[in-house]
Amino acid sequence: MGAHVSRTDFEWSYSEEPHASRRKEILAKYPQIKKLFGYDPKFKWVVTSMVITQFITMYALKDQSWPMLLLVAYCFGGVINHSLMLAIHELSHNLAFGHARPLANRIFGIFVNLPIGLPFSVSFKKYHLEHHRYQGDEKKDTDIPTYLEAKLFCNTFGKFCWVCLQPFFYALRPVITYPKPPSAMEVYNVIIQLSFNAFVYYYLGGKILVYMIAGSLMAMGLHPVAGHFISEHYMFKKGYETYSYYGCLNWITFNVGYHNEHHDFPAVPGSLLPEVKRIAPEYYENLPQHNSWVSVLYDFITDPDIGPYARIKRKSRGLDS
Repeated sequence: MGAHVSRTDFEWSYSEEPHASRRKEILAKYPQIKKLFGYDPKFKWVVTSMVITQFITMYALKDQSWPMLLLVAYCFGGVINHSLMLAIHELSHNLAFGHARPLANRIFGIFVNLPIGLPFSVSFKKYHLEHHRYQGDEKKDTDIPTYLEAKLFCNTFGKFCWVCLQPFFYALRPVITYPKPPSAMEVYNVIIQLSFNAFVYYYLGGKILVYMIAGSLMAMGLHPVAGHFISEHYMFKKGYETYSYYGCLNWITFNVGYHNEHHDFPAVPGSLLPEVKRIAPEYYENLPQHNSWVSVLYDFITDPDIGPYARIKRKSRGLDS
């Protein structure tokens, strides 16, 4: 079963999360960063082209064998779907049409959601924004594993299984640990997505429905692009709770790897996050960082000092950030 994890509890912190204070300090020194706030006018066209590419691929695969279908789902379709999930992450911050048009961002998010197969665009936003505002909060930050997860997946084999099952934990953890009543937009998201899935099943067959959903699930589990789930906030060095990654996979993930920069300035579009680092390099270059998401997955699974417990938590006090 492999080595047992060395930690028996999360790392508890009694100070505010670091991003709010660093944001104030950086803006005081580099006020020009405020000019980066807003939205990326090219974003909607890039994402729309990805959705159309996935639609074309779905049609092209309708008569392919199961092995070919699953191979393409893992190597290509799942990567596109994961990238679309990160586009939805951008949309949760209103970075496609700006904060003045929140409804446009939400409606576009429902469209972007279609090839993924699983309706989550609207629900993601209401939980993700609290992850930013209450990072590490034992109740409000549903990005943190539960005690049950940490206790069950506590050795090498268990962590391997946990990584493979990540999409299920990400989907179920918020609604179990911090349930919220569904909004009308969430209901619309579900109805539109299920209607689209039925359309795909009727016209393209069950194989393509499997291609959509299986690709999404595989690319959220044991997959190179899924390394960002662990690289972002799992404590690889004691006392540090957010980590950036500056490797090539940022090209297909809307620079989500620039994660310290993103938490410091969530109003800056992903395409401009490298500019934040360029303007204020002294605030980021000396922070612990990752160079490979594949290495992150390998280290998480094999290193007994890292596991679901390797997260910084705070008592639920409602700290604003």
